[in-house]
Amino acid sequence: MASNPVINMFKVRELRSRLFFTLVVLAVFRLGSVLTIPGIDANVLFKYFNDLASQNKNAFASYMDFFVGGAFSNFSIFMLGVMPYISTQIIMQLAVIIFPSLKRAVQEDGGQRKLATWTRVGTIFVCLLQSYAVTVYASSIPGCIMLDPRWKFNALAMLTVTTGSMVTVWLGDQITARGIGNGISMMIFAGIVARLPNAIVELAKKVADGEIQFVFVIVVLLMWVVIIALVIFEEGGERKIPVHYAKRVVGRKMYGGQNTYIPFKINPSNVIPLIFASSLLTLPLQLVSMIGNNQDSARWVARLSAVLTPNGLWYNVLLVILIVFFAYFYTQVTLNPIEIAKNIRENGGSIPGVRTDKTEEYLQKILNRLVLPGSLFLAFIAIVPTIIQNLFKFPQSVAMLMGGTSLIIMIGVDLDTMSQVEALLKMHHQDGLTKKGKIRSRNL
Repeated sequence: MASNPVINMFKVRELRSRLFFTLVVLAVFRLGSVLTIPGIDANVLFKYFNDLASQNKNAFASYMDFFVGGAFSNFSIFMLGVMPYISTQIIMQLAVIIFPSLKRAVQEDGGQRKLATWTRVGTIFVCLLQSYAVTVYASSIPGCIMLDPRWKFNALAMLTVTTGSMVTVWLGDQITARGIGNGISMMIFAGIVARLPNAIVELAKKVADGEIQFVFVIVVLLMWVVIIALVIFEEGGERKIPVHYAKRVVGRKMYGGQNTYIPFKINPSNVIPLIFASSLLTLPLQLVSMIGNNQDSARWVARLSAVLTPNGLWYNVLLVILIVFFAYFYTQVTLNPIEIAKNIRENGGSIPGVRTDKTEEYLQKILNRLVLPGSLFLAFIAIVPTIIQNLFKFPQSVAMLMGGTSLIIMIGVDLDTMSQVEALLKMHHQDGLTKKGKIRSRNL
């Protein structure tokens, strides 16, 4: 009789400890997502966002809430989540490419540790900037702020929100080190999943009130299943580049003479381009929307806010462009053809049918052929919520679950977590989560 893989997960002590640790940290994150920052009247805040939702004017708040599980509209201590950290990562990685001196410093011994430290310091400044925008937004809500004078509230709110965001990043690091999965991605994943019940209830109310036809719900659900299947199929696809290593004699021993391959996924950067593109668009969107609510006389602010509306045309155009850009950018950073070719040559390897001096060019051509369709596929998934919202008149909170960044993150994090669980089970001689003991990939 075949053993149950779920039971096996709890038989392995290390895996059981990691799972429980991850769940506890995520529970702490969810608790912090409902704790309102000091000086805010939670009742006034609740009524304000409910009124916006009833008037379909909370597109920005709904968008922000999806990545922090409702923490933004709660004005909680974790309302910014890990998004400032991701924004700072983008800035630092771009800086490494632009400035040669910084690139040399990162490549030295201990350079990656220095880069991580600089990223965290930069995150503090980004948090302070965004938290100040939060205080401006709070000032635009009548009766929301209970603390006088105003500068005390601003200082307290900025300190609380910045500290909360840095604690969130620290919690994510703890999951990476002692739990299951990538901690930062798991925090975003938890925020998205936390919005599922409210989205389902909201959709059910729309159907019950006759605002959405039930047949449209069936059609969208079928589309959702197809999209999930396509995303999983795309995540498992890879191109295997064969590499042959010549035999070498060192002393009295012979080394090499083996055949192996380099696996290039059709989407080497996975969900990173979507996260980078969304966070980069979210930063100016957050600042413009918050400041615009308090300065209605500034027409240019209102126009810019309209352009950056999450379900708007220009927002989606910019999102597609940024996804393609970051897909190429991140792939070049993580899978540098020059470095790969150098390592192959230094170890006496070669790619069959390719001249040694043409290895970099060949690898670059393969990556370009993989990244372009992979990035365009990600871009298509990213604009699915807008299509569903405009075509079937679904609420934004529901449409964002049917595609876009949220769906890609959920599937990507789930597959990555399953792979780590699979590896731990096999390491302890237990049956894996799949029948053949591994999550299969396909050669393209």
